[in-house]
Formats: sequence, structure tokens, C-alpha cells
Amino acid sequence: MPDVMVPAGRIHYEDTGGDGPVVVLLHGLTMDHTLWRKVLPGLTGLRCVLPTLPLGGHRVPMRPDADLSLPGQAKIVADFLAALDLREVTLVSCDWGGGQLLVSENLDERVGKLVLVACEAFDNYPPKGAARVVAKAAKAPGALSLALLPLRSRFLRNRPQAWGGMTVHGIPDDVLDRWLNPSLTNPTIRRDLRKYVTSVPGKRVLLEWAERQSRFDRPVLVVWAGQDRLMPQEHGRRLAELFPRGRLVEIADSGTLVPEDQPEQLAEAIRSFVTAGDQDTVRR
Repeated sequence: MPDVMVPAGRIHYEDTGGDGPVVVLLHGLTMDHTLWRKVLPGLTGLRCVLPTLPLGGHRVPMRPDADLSLPGQAKIVADFLAALDLREVTLVSCDWGGGQLLVSENLDERVGKLVLVACEAFDNYPPKGAARVVAKAAKAPGALSLALLPLRSRFLRNRPQAWGGMTVHGIPDDVLDRWLNPSLTNPTIRRDLRKYVTSVPGKRVLLEWAERQSRFDRPVLVVWAGQDRLMPQEHGRRLAELFPRGRLVEIADSGTLVPEDQPEQLAEAIRSFVTAGDQDTVRR
């Protein structure tokens, strides 16, 4: 698996290669690039680049002094794009809302289009469920490792209140093993995770960041899940209306992790959006 150095540390990634339009696919908390494994077959002909970000599912810790806050993570994404000299990319985020922060932080010069898939938005950081529990626990020294312990149980982590609440059709145990083992077994990965989950500011700041995103005048596709338990249904509409060239697509029979529940429909939505001309990507 190739990697690249950015100021915060080493980022591993997958790259399908080719001369097609570049699509950069971002994952959520305690996940890695394999979130997109079911979607990739529907994106043939596009160059798909899939970094594993330091959100708890990474395997190599970041520098001890790395800024892994929410804005710091956005800077890591921007540094990653620069390190690979990727330009005019379609940046796709699912679950994690940090992709929008590239806009808020004026780090979006290499982004041509945005795709926001059932993700954190406005003041919904972290969303209810396991992520919120982890964030609260991380504030007390040593409590994060205790909060993560139940996730060793496949039964408990698949409950609706945990990672099972992110899908309608479930996540395979071997995939969850891969996602969760780094933070369960490696204290330096937990250190990185703790830096992130304890960095989220109050609602007022989050809403200010969201308002700044309205300056993004390039095409935006918002994909929302019909059975999402974590991301409010109204947020999909609000996000599409926030951007001057935003458009909303709703996918039924899916939870937050649309790449797990409805990968074919998501791949088709992304492909159509990436390959459409500007006249087809304005708000409808």
C-alpha cells in the first residue's frame, strides 16, 4: 500500500490510477479506505484515490505534535492533495463532516466538486450513538480505552446503539475487525483518536463554520440516506440549499453508511455527477 508524507505524518492510500477524472474518497471515524470497497467497481474509468486518515482506523501513528483537531484533519486532507499534486478533484465524504472544513478553512483550491454523503453537518458533531459516547469518554484521562473495550465484542458493536446503527443491512464482522483493531490494540492510535474526538468546538463555532461553506460556488452533490439514524433528514436539504450549486439525491433503504447499504446506487450518483458538464450540475 503506497504512502505519502505530510507535515502531520505518514498517510497510506490506495490509488486505482488511470487518466480519468480524479475522485478522492474520505471515510469516517474508526474506519479506513475499505469503506469504499463495494463502490469502486461502479467507478471504473475514474481515478479513485482513497487515503486512510488518522481517525482511529489508521495503522501508523501521526507525529506526536500533529494537529489532529477537526480543522487540523482538514489541513491533512489538503496537504495530501498537494503531496500527490491532485487538482480539480471531486472530494467525496461519507459520515465524517471534515471534508466541508476544507471550504471553511479556505483549503479547497484543489477541489473542483464536492459530494457529501450522509455526513456530519451544521452542529451535528459528533452525531448521536457510538461516536458521541467515545467523544465524551475521551475527555477523561484513560477513559477512552475503557469506552472502546465493549467493541471487542462482535455482538455489542453490532447493536443499534453502536456501529450497527450506521447501516440497515449490517457491516461484515471482518470489516469491523479491520476498522476497530488499531484503536483497540495500539495506544498511540488511541492517542491520535483522542486528539480528534476531544477537539470538536461548541455549536456556535460549528454553525459559523457551516455558514462559511456557502461561499463554495462549484458543483455540490448531497446524497442523503432514507433510514439514517445519525444524520437528521433535514440536514440533507439544508446542505443542498446552503451551496449555490447544490443538488440533493436521496437513497432509500440505507443508513449513514450508504457505501455499505446501497453501493451501486451511490456509485451511479457519483459517476453521473463527476462526468456531467457544468450545465447539469447546477441546483435543480
